[in-house]
Amino acid sequence: MSITYDSHGKPQAEKSHDVTVVGSVNADLAIRLDDLPPAGQTVRGSDAERGLGGKGANQAVAAARLGRSVAMVGAVGDDDEGRGLRSVLAAEGIDVEHVAALGVPTGVAVVLVHGGESTIVLSPGANDRMDAARVEAAAAAVSSARVVLLQCEVPDEALLAAARLCTGVLVLNPAPARPLPPELLTRADLLVPNAGELAVLAGEPVATDVDAIAGQARKVRPQGTTIVTRGERGSVVVTPGGQAEVPAVRADLVDATAAGDSFVAALADALLDGAGLVEAARWAARVAAVTVSRPGASQSLPRKSEVPSVG
Repeated sequence: MSITYDSHGKPQAEKSHDVTVVGSVNADLAIRLDDLPPAGQTVRGSDAERGLGGKGANQAVAAARLGRSVAMVGAVGDDDEGRGLRSVLAAEGIDVEHVAALGVPTGVAVVLVHGGESTIVLSPGANDRMDAARVEAAAAAVSSARVVLLQCEVPDEALLAAARLCTGVLVLNPAPARPLPPELLTRADLLVPNAGELAVLAGEPVATDVDAIAGQARKVRPQGTTIVTRGERGSVVVTPGGQAEVPAVRADLVDATAAGDSFVAALADALLDGAGLVEAARWAARVAAVTVSRPGASQSLPRKSEVPSVG
């Protein structure tokens, strides 16, 4: 356990967590549509649904609902929306000490849901102000965590700072897709992209064949371990010496918005229990299947008791 000091120089123990998430916190505004609007046109949608979102916050909530102790490192605006999101995270049992309130707007995501799939427009707000100094201010929470989860809705310098501080298992979810610093890819113990995100990292067209996916994963990280998600086609576990397909769990698709986030959090949950990679991917598929069967982002994330047993 790491030791910090108060203003009087007295030592204080920093509580260690199973999972520390360094990433985004957004206010989601979700609208369900029968048809996506063409350019210059207006279409009617459902009543807007407001709630907590952001890939970082979603993964933090997902891990907490699976029974893990979780700390969140991120930023919101010093506004009513930011204060509300911070309260929602805290109500999930998440340590929000390191969720900063900044003098800029809280990040907002407009989520258009059509046919169960989501199109998202992101206004990053405070998330774009996450830098190395803010992560280093949460050094004890990052360095003492058994698993650290990273995504790409905050700047690279924040991700690199977290990777350098991490002493546990570092899981990198490279979403939204963008080229990433080689150091970050090297430091990650586990990379969890979807097929499109992997293609961006590899600088190649999206692969659909399992062998081609494995080839891209090894191109990006020759000595690394990668689990590539493929929606209803399941996932592919790729190691330097082999690969394995893991099937998806059948589900009635309602809203896929937070499916990837629940998958990543469930991987962390299983790895903390000592599961192997394939076993962890199977558990993550079961958790994601519950997530896609319910509407919303963080609202859809299941508790462990809500995930059906095998069979």
